[in-house]
Amino acid sequence: MSSIRFIMLSLGMGFLGVYTLLSIGCSKGETQNPAGVGQQSTEQILPVHLDENPPGPYAVFLTRILEEAEIPPALARHIQEVAAEGPAFLMDLLAVLEGDPYLRVLVDKEHALAAGYEPEDLVDLTRGSYQVNRQGLKLRRAAELALEAMAAAAQADGVTLTVSSAYRSYAYQETVYTRNVRESGQETADQESARPGHSQHQLGLVVDFGSIDDAFAETRAGRWIADQAHLFGWSLSYPQGYEALTGYRWESWHYRYVGRELSYFIDTYFNGIQQYALRFIYQWEKAGGL
Repeated sequence: MSSIRFIMLSLGMGFLGVYTLLSIGCSKGETQNPAGVGQQSTEQILPVHLDENPPGPYAVFLTRILEEAEIPPALARHIQEVAAEGPAFLMDLLAVLEGDPYLRVLVDKEHALAAGYEPEDLVDLTRGSYQVNRQGLKLRRAAELALEAMAAAAQADGVTLTVSSAYRSYAYQETVYTRNVRESGQETADQESARPGHSQHQLGLVVDFGSIDDAFAETRAGRWIADQAHLFGWSLSYPQGYEALTGYRWESWHYRYVGRELSYFIDTYFNGIQQYALRFIYQWEKAGGL
């Protein structure tokens, strides 16, 4: 797991000057690492003057990453403005990067997990505060704990959360995808089902809730989760109106556990759109960070 430490941060009077010493390293064996995520080893003092004209190095780097992540112009400008106001954006990003890299790994139509990847800390889902619609469902331990906490809060509000699908192995997803292609055709299947290796379910961090159909959004559970899930570190992966971005049609039932730091980052800076935030983080780490 990467270790990121702020050694010095100072704010100037009348202008913003942030001097950050980032000490970034990786120690092997602490956590599984997808495709080298977080494997940076640099130490540098970064003078960041966000009100400079021309812009300072941080502003230039941020602009480049936003462009490479294909963040829409209006949202990108908002992020640049927030970043120029103070160190909060960078600090929140570093808090995300300090966590488990699999919470933030980009898994979509263009980015796949290894066929042999299987989380080491999968646990069985039992009937705690939530319900399960079949036996054998599993999640990573941290996701199950977060699910239980969320389900207990929902239960206190008179709402029962039902888990219909969770971890899927590469082989299982291959079976699901092949069946969907056979029954619905390639084009329809690709809008509703991930190819093997490209499914977030393989992470062991995803739950499909309830009926797994559009009607879920209007149920008490669907409305409660839409309002409250982010407080427990869960994020809707495929929101309505963003099919061109995610590659999948709206799935009101599909939530990914990303942890509270990343959930906050997604909501605060990326309008709650998980795919934008994960693409930004992917490009940031690909570039090696600041």
